[in-house]
Amino acid sequence: MASKGQKFRKYTPEFKRMILEEYFAGKCGCETIAKKYEISVYSIRNWIRKVRNNIDFSVDNRGYPKGRKHGFIDYKERYEIIKKFQVFLEARRGKK
Repeated sequence: MASKGQKFRKYTPEFKRMILEEYFAGKCGCETIAKKYEISVYSIRNWIRKVRNNIDFSVDNRGYPKGRKHGFIDYKERYEIIKKFQVFLEARRGKK
């Protein structure tokens, strides 16, 4: 779990590809590459898992495309649906 104030490092897709090419070429293992480039072993293993499962690097960890404002549109849509539902319920109560 992330601790308060923790900074996360971001790596470019080109850098990730370079690391993965080195790994899949069989030159060395995860631990050696991690020490060489000062990266977390867990990050490298995560990238390897993504490659094996055909997951694209241009998608961040939560599965949303980069640059998207999370949930902003969803809240507006939900608000409109609730307003319409309230009008519907009031109309049904008026018929009784």
